[in-house]
Amino acid sequence: MQGILLVDKPKGWTSFDVVNYVRKQVATAEGKKPKNVKVGHTGTLDPLATGLLVLLVGKAYTRRAGELSKLDKTYEVVMKLGETSSTGDEEGSKTAISDEQPTRGSIEAALQQFTGELMQTPPAFSAMKIGGQRAYKLAREGKTVELEARPVRIYSNTLTSYDYPYVRFTSEVGSGTYIRSLVEDLGETLGTGAYMSDLRRTRIGNFSIESAARIVDADDTLLGHISTDRALNDR
Repeated sequence: MQGILLVDKPKGWTSFDVVNYVRKQVATAEGKKPKNVKVGHTGTLDPLATGLLVLLVGKAYTRRAGELSKLDKTYEVVMKLGETSSTGDEEGSKTAISDEQPTRGSIEAALQQFTGELMQTPPAFSAMKIGGQRAYKLAREGKTVELEARPVRIYSNTLTSYDYPYVRFTSEVGSGTYIRSLVEDLGETLGTGAYMSDLRRTRIGNFSIESAARIVDADDTLLGHISTDRALNDR
């Protein structure tokens, strides 16, 4: 059994949880031990985020993970104004910054400002490696995490709704862009502070969330969504 499996990751699951879940299902279907089944993903989502994961099943596909991880991505973002978070998202400790309520026009202007080729500093609570260790591990240990800014590409940020303190927008970005960092930069520009309160990934390259399978208890249909070479070549 091999191919590409699009999965709609539930909130609270890590990307590795999803990989393990699928690996066990494939192993059961093939009569193998899970450790003898190759399953990988092409880009993580934070546990609190939901949406599209592109999983690769079988050795012929997992070897293409690096290639597929470079695809552009689309996210639906919810940003909360007025506070910052130690982790950049809902999990961290919050610090009140300002109760100023920006106008819709100022928010649209800020969203437009953060498009194009930009320099972005990854969040301390990220999977970036520092001296061989994940940044989030060092941050959780209370150690100082210093990450260098790097170039990213943001194609568009489109405001979809604004009901203070919540701003909802769609962001189309290149690989390696951190939405938490984008939200923090927006909050600083607006002078209100901000953190990412919700995130949903809806597209990776030509792969869409509409084609993704959902994970449910005792799901015996998930593996039927695995696509083979033709789907990969048509992406």
